[in-house]
Amino acid sequence: MTEVAPQSWLTGLSAAEAGRRLAADGPNELPTAAPRNLLQQAWSVVRQPMLLLLLVAGTINFALAEPLDGAILMSFVVVVIGISIYQERKTENALAALRDLSSPRALVIRDGEQTRIAGRDVVRGDVVLLVEGDRVPADAVLIERVNLSVDESALTGESVPVGKSAVDADPAAEAMGPPGGDGTPWVFSGTLVLKGRAIALVKGIGADTELGRIGTALRTIETERTPLQKEIDRLVRVIAVVGLLAAATVAVIYGLTRGVWLEGILAGIATAMAMLPEEFPVVLTIFLALGAWRMSRKRVLARRSAVIETLGSATVICVDKTGTLTMNTMTVRELVVDGTGHVLDGSMLPERFHALAEFAELASPIDPFDPMDRAFHQLAGTYLADTEHSHAGWELVREYPLSEELLALVHVWRSPAEATGPGAGSTNYVVAAKGAPEAIADLCHFDAERLAALVSQVEGATANGQRVLAVARAHFSGGRGLPNVQHDFEFEYLGLAGLHDPVRPGVPDAVAELARAGVRTVMITGDYPGTALAIAREIGLDHAEGCITGPELRELDEDELARRIRTVSVFARMVPEQKLRLIRALKANGEVVGMTGDGVNDAPALRAADVGIAMGARGTDVARESAALVITDDDFGSIAAGIRQGRGIFDNLRKAMSYIIAVHVPIIGMSLVPVFVVEWPLVLLPVLIAFLELIIDPACSVVFEAEQADPAVMEQRPRGLDEPMFGRRVLTIAALQGVSSLLMVLAVYLWAVLGGRPDDVVRSVTFATLVIGNVALILVNRSWTLPVWRTFRERRNRAVKWIVLGAGTLLLLVLLVPGLREAFNLGPIGPGEWAVAIFAGFAGVAWFEVYKARRRSPRVHARAT
Repeated sequence: MTEVAPQSWLTGLSAAEAGRRLAADGPNELPTAAPRNLLQQAWSVVRQPMLLLLLVAGTINFALAEPLDGAILMSFVVVVIGISIYQERKTENALAALRDLSSPRALVIRDGEQTRIAGRDVVRGDVVLLVEGDRVPADAVLIERVNLSVDESALTGESVPVGKSAVDADPAAEAMGPPGGDGTPWVFSGTLVLKGRAIALVKGIGADTELGRIGTALRTIETERTPLQKEIDRLVRVIAVVGLLAAATVAVIYGLTRGVWLEGILAGIATAMAMLPEEFPVVLTIFLALGAWRMSRKRVLARRSAVIETLGSATVICVDKTGTLTMNTMTVRELVVDGTGHVLDGSMLPERFHALAEFAELASPIDPFDPMDRAFHQLAGTYLADTEHSHAGWELVREYPLSEELLALVHVWRSPAEATGPGAGSTNYVVAAKGAPEAIADLCHFDAERLAALVSQVEGATANGQRVLAVARAHFSGGRGLPNVQHDFEFEYLGLAGLHDPVRPGVPDAVAELARAGVRTVMITGDYPGTALAIAREIGLDHAEGCITGPELRELDEDELARRIRTVSVFARMVPEQKLRLIRALKANGEVVGMTGDGVNDAPALRAADVGIAMGARGTDVARESAALVITDDDFGSIAAGIRQGRGIFDNLRKAMSYIIAVHVPIIGMSLVPVFVVEWPLVLLPVLIAFLELIIDPACSVVFEAEQADPAVMEQRPRGLDEPMFGRRVLTIAALQGVSSLLMVLAVYLWAVLGGRPDDVVRSVTFATLVIGNVALILVNRSWTLPVWRTFRERRNRAVKWIVLGAGTLLLLVLLVPGLREAFNLGPIGPGEWAVAIFAGFAGVAWFEVYKARRRSPRVHARAT
């Protein structure tokens, strides 16, 4: 049933009044935990293993009567705390921005205009429009409703949907009642609209809702560890155990061989600091949070960080046609009456087509939102204005909505003209219907011959890529009341309307780009096969194997479907429930599947897909909540861009992790080697390792995170779901980079020791080589395909310039300023030693540039592929 709102409620609040109420009552959200202050953030950082080791080392230096060393270590603690707090704030700000983007939205009426706002901006007195799939944003009373059914299980625990009625009295005076029960005029914050639509007046927001009083958040964020996080956890545990054992061994050996146990403990702490992989979890958190934030700026919202891992593995993307591949801006291109077509080109519309245009508009909502409905209003406004076919004064008295059983919309109008004509005195109605041609044929009781002729006309119209709807009319005398079902009207078939929806710009390029990346695009649409195949041809989608229709799909067994779905990429006349079967068939074939959806019935398929992709502009809240990705502009090009961005994030994360492994190898080596020879001086004291960490931490978390995605990521095959980040090739390259750097540093160390240089000079030249080698590792790992000089020319990354300049400046200061040099236990080095350090630092990774050049050569590439 339909209950119509008084016209006075359709203007809503003014924007100024809504702003005043928002300022007075606060946002429409439940209370959340207060953000941590600076002291709380600092305390959480101090408890990290690396900081605890620095504090212990500083304390021991004070005990050894070396207050300068102790003070420097303590100052490093302050610096590291500052860097950590900055990184945490940046991550939290990115996550807060994502939460704002992913929060439920609300469609309200303000100043007489429909406006979509964030759910948190809804205020008391707002007039809210609710449709199927929406989360109710606040407690409200219903002014108008059409076949409204709501799931209130979040509040009542009852899974059975409840029907709703509109309030009989003044909505402003109506008090809220309890949730549950059929026929009530109240809807509650957090509940889900399953069916129908409504207009409601907001009565309570935030903590003043039923949800707020119960104190239970409907949606909770799952914190299950992702496969990548688990892989990093395992790696950290193994390295930490090995590092602690090595540290204990170094401390004992140093104490036994040199008899100075406090210095032995310092050497053990230096070893532990060199080996502890504290950067791994920090880098992973920062990359996923900032990566998701960067994707949101490209109109791709990652609601769960795990999707960034999965994006690089997708092998199939299933997409809707309308609004994703096409613009979703419909125009009526052709009308067909009695088998005769008329193409709309701006010229006068022949009289025989007027009734079709007239009843197509009457069967559309008064205030249309759907592009097809707007197209029919535009058609009537263009060709029927100021004619007897225009019915501005008619009254809509009943609507029979679309249903899964009958894909047709029926409107019943009260006609003043007919009420004064023959039969006046009784209530006369005009009935308009439009919908899928087979549904209208059913309403008009077509026999087999007429149905075959209709199907032939539809196939002819859809061959040009048009979407086709049929239109019918009926008259009804309502002395005995309107019937309960549409089939009780005596409908007269009027004809077909062909609508054109142009392909979005950039879609053919996006389809081709995904194909090069090893990702197959599959179109799933409710349109006719002819329309689907025409669009497939236009966008360059593989259509050589034709298409499978919904009725054909029902006849296929699972084995046959699994076989055919390997080559068929177009599916037509599909209903939402069949998407889930397609997802399962693709996954059974070993595909990693992305699936788009926008409606309530799409939620199961979105959850079943490896990457659920909701349409943000036209998608329902329940679809958004079921998906891992939300495309805010509904454009297929954004899906391709999201895959490219996701692959780039993962690629940069892998390079950052490889750099962390490589850079720690020479640090660990130079912490261990000198311990075993009594005459050799220690190189890496705790204060120098802390200095190196000031370069390593920003490099791995800022430089590599800000690196532009390598264009080659979209020319690689999809990564297997079970393929680890540290595969054999990645680990081998990282280890070789680290070992080669260690060998060069060790060669410089031995050259300095055997040359009879003082201990502080040996330490200086070796330390300089380590820092320069660190910078060289950053530069060569920015790209695993481009040489260093091309990365500077083709990749914009201001962070790398700051890191290189900062590292170089700090190294010059500690080696050239006497006071700092003495504080760090270093000695003066001359031009020759500087030249050796610079040469050795870069020579340690020069082989990787040769390796990249070899990989780029056509002969090697051809052999690899």
